Amino acid sequence: MTYQLHVIPAKKRRIMNADTTVKTPYGLQVIESCLTCPLVKDRIFCDLSRPALAALDSISSSATYPKDAVLFVEGQEPRGVFVICNSRVKLSTNSAGGQSLIVRIAEPGEIVGLPGTLSGTTYELTAEALEPVQANFIPRNAFMQYLKDNGEAAPRFLLDLPPGSAANSTQVRKTLTLTHKEIGEMIGASRETVTRLFASFKREGLIEVHGSALIISNPSQLASMLEG
Repeated sequence: MTYQLHVIPAKKRRIMNADTTVKTPYGLQVIESCLTCPLVKDRIFCDLSRPALAALDSISSSATYPKDAVLFVEGQEPRGVFVICNSRVKLSTNSAGGQSLIVRIAEPGEIVGLPGTLSGTTYELTAEALEPVQANFIPRNAFMQYLKDNGEAAPRFLLDLPPGSAANSTQVRKTLTLTHKEIGEMIGASRETVTRLFASFKREGLIEVHGSALIISNPSQLASMLEG
């Protein structure tokens, strides 16, 4: 019996030239990790220690969305938050007459869906991509546990909540939907501790609280304190 040996040639590997441009979804500059994000020093919530950033990275799932894609809609049960990695997201609400009103435009590095995710109530706004966008989604349960496990990150939500009406050029007005007890549960502290913390901020002239309205009188000083 005669045996024949067939030699199967190896497939040629595709060799990319140094000047070859790698295609990415929608032409976006995809950010692979929170640890290497170029915005890490530009946003309050992103400016965390490497262990805290690594923990945040571990519970985030990145996705790209085309223009006009809807991340969530007003009145929807909160699934979690979206961290905008690049491009812009339109946040809007429906008026009594049924018209869509733009509330603000979320820029790269911002977190959208935060108030509803923290309070457990429905999303207050609709988030829609103004252009192709990359965003990291963090499920609500994982995000709440992350805040409890990472005390340095939890207080920063005060500075990252969406703004209400501007108080003046040096103050920031925000709507606080959580009670002191709920804030304590979120960061793993007692209600009394949160109350004392707010009282301390008030004495130092950093914040004012009027019902659900929170006025941050000195944002830069408060940010420095939280970073310290």
